[in-house]
Amino acid sequence: MVKGPVVVDRYHNNDSSALEDGWFDTGDIATINAKGSMGITDRSKDVIKSGGEWISSVDMENAAISHPSVNLAACIGIYHPKWEERPLLVVMLHPENELDKPAILDVIANDFARWQLPNDIVVIENMPLTGTGKLDKKVLRARFEDHYTRT
Repeated sequence: MVKGPVVVDRYHNNDSSALEDGWFDTGDIATINAKGSMGITDRSKDVIKSGGEWISSVDMENAAISHPSVNLAACIGIYHPKWEERPLLVVMLHPENELDKPAILDVIANDFARWQLPNDIVVIENMPLTGTGKLDKKVLRARFEDHYTRT
């Protein structure tokens, strides 16, 4: 949450306050180090809670795109009957590349515990983006919402 003289107090075309006791909730999850520097690590709506443990979608995406065949990656939390949510990695590959799930998982495993790894990796031709060029995870969540519950 942020507070200050240049922080928005209302949303455009909305009369209700965007503030709670003078604070604006950005929806970001951040850390502040010993020197006082802040680093934004994820969006609160994008963090995946699997079996009561948190998994960073941004860190997973960054690990996935370090694989040479992955052009873009989006990690989304999908409903899972046992674990509440599990990560699903949605990737767009570089042209002429084929999906090699074990190789991508091996790269991700360098930064994540085994239980944090996605249950599946899905390839799509075009990654949905918002008007500002960010990954449109709302579209992906809707498209793959039943991915782990299909029979």
